[in-house]
Amino acid sequence: MRHRIGGRQFGLASDARIALLKGLLRSMIIYKKIETTEARAKEIQPMVEKLVTRAKDDSVHSRRIARAAIGGKSSSDEDIIMELFTKIAPTFKDRPGGYTRMAHKSVRRGDGAPVVVLEFVND
Repeated sequence: MRHRIGGRQFGLASDARIALLKGLLRSMIIYKKIETTEARAKEIQPMVEKLVTRAKDDSVHSRRIARAAIGGKSSSDEDIIMELFTKIAPTFKDRPGGYTRMAHKSVRRGDGAPVVVLEFVND
């Protein structure tokens, strides 16, 4: 039984699931929009929201938390952190929350999984 254990498993081992979520998180920050299944989008959306809220307070502690969430120590990861803190977070400075939207697109041809577009809100 999985009582009181949050999160979706996606039929993956824990390391593969964590890698999947970090990859989706990186793609969301880089491209500002991702197209994925509804279950994956629902799992990644709160993570993105919390990171943007953290990034609005530009401090060393916030950067370290964002770096841990995104993972990796390469220079491209530093570019992703800079993108989050210098471009994305300032656009939502006066917004109290709700930085992303999920729009249903279609169903996936192979298995009929609902496909959605998760993107940042542009006011």
